Amino acid sequence: MLTLNNLGKPAGRKNKKRLGKGQGSGWGTQAGRGHKGKKSRSGGNVPASFEGGQMPIHRRLPKRGFKNIHRVEYRIFNLAVLQGLDEKEYDIIKLESMGLIPSKGQKAKAPVKVLAGTTEEFTKAVHIKANAFSKSAKALIEKNGGKAEVV
Repeated sequence: MLTLNNLGKPAGRKNKKRLGKGQGSGWGTQAGRGHKGKKSRSGGNVPASFEGGQMPIHRRLPKRGFKNIHRVEYRIFNLAVLQGLDEKEYDIIKLESMGLIPSKGQKAKAPVKVLAGTTEEFTKAVHIKANAFSKSAKALIEKNGGKAEVV
């Protein structure tokens, strides 16, 4: 019968290595750190990117391209999504609540741009309020008797 006073340790469990606890432990002297050098000292870790004094790869490779700091990242929305819906008026808040554009995360505050995509068969008359429209999306909305309003 098992009671608290005669419990053993669970099968398959090993004792922790007790480093630096004398020669009898098997981990005395250098405690598994080898001999001298930076990695044998306390706090002596080198970063994963360190290449032993060789010129690091991020400095050996040439710089490429250009990152425009003034670029505007839009939350894009395609007109094809509206084809199967019954609503006549859409604004940014309504699109977010319907889950058609992201409302959380990195792009949550980004402006919304409406795109036409490959929706030549889009035939609904809708009134959409967004931050930007592509030329073809605006033309398609107005051709069908709708209104594209920039807010």
